[in-house]
Amino acid sequence: MQAVVFDEPGPPSALHLTQVPLPVPAAGEVLVKVYASGVNRPDIMQRKGLYPPPPGASPLLGLEIAGEVVATGPVTGDTPLPAKGSLVCALTNGGGYAEYCTVPAGQCLPWPKGFDAVRAAALPETFFTVWSNLFMTARLRPGERVLIHGGAGGIGTAAIQLARAFGAIPYATAGNAEKCRLCERLGAVAINYNTDDFAEKIRQLTDGKGVDVILDILGGRYLDRNLRSLARAGRLIVISLQSGAKAENVDMGRILMKNLTIEGTTLRPRSTAYKTAIARELREKVWPKLETGEIAPLIHATFPLSETSEAHTVMEAGSHSGKIVLVHPDADLPSA
Repeated sequence: MQAVVFDEPGPPSALHLTQVPLPVPAAGEVLVKVYASGVNRPDIMQRKGLYPPPPGASPLLGLEIAGEVVATGPVTGDTPLPAKGSLVCALTNGGGYAEYCTVPAGQCLPWPKGFDAVRAAALPETFFTVWSNLFMTARLRPGERVLIHGGAGGIGTAAIQLARAFGAIPYATAGNAEKCRLCERLGAVAINYNTDDFAEKIRQLTDGKGVDVILDILGGRYLDRNLRSLARAGRLIVISLQSGAKAENVDMGRILMKNLTIEGTTLRPRSTAYKTAIARELREKVWPKLETGEIAPLIHATFPLSETSEAHTVMEAGSHSGKIVLVHPDADLPSA
């Protein structure tokens, strides 16, 4: 089969298509003919040599796909295998930038009704990440305030919608007026981090109370302002370090005086059982809202699989809003 690879870590131009062996589904796995693949920040980091796949995972890029089940491995445990011919979207353990990909059955979900492959491929990595962090880890509750950094990106646009759909009050940071308007259309109070100190704006907007939860993709130099922005007993969930791994001039006293919780999470190394649990909650609580249109993935652009390097260039530039999706050759992109 064809797959996107890189011979050495490097810039987007290091990516190219080549022939690789067809994967074989192990026990509890399915083989999916891939119609579309989502592009995500961890793919960029892996291409640069900064985010190696965990032991046992595919070395190929690609953490989310949509396609058709064409083969299954032996049944194991209590998780049923999707039948051959099923249209699924899946959180992969790697390997999504290819014509075929093996995935644990528990990490597969049916396409929401009315979705095509592109929209289905835009769901897994983003919605697994947001749901597990905001609702399973941070325990976001109706009526609570949540600050979402990078509100116009794939994670951010999903987080705003999910927070609103489940009764929370979202605030979001973004880097320009156009992205702020997008956040506002989705239902958030938007803050332009290039023109305003977001911590000061949060203080003003919440009458000094702060927010209950922060979903942070930036880390580093944002830490002190995040602590300033949190309400008493607030929870800071750090899921990426786009502004660096080190923080300076942080008042640690705020953590004690305000009884704050700081938690860092990564999804890819987590167990299949944990990812299966996320999938079950998404199927029960989120998929109905996708099918009614109450929430929806935002697609910024699609690229042929042969133009993966261009897709990575767009993501690295940071000018996109919503998801970037790769469309595979010969995919007829059916709808559910």
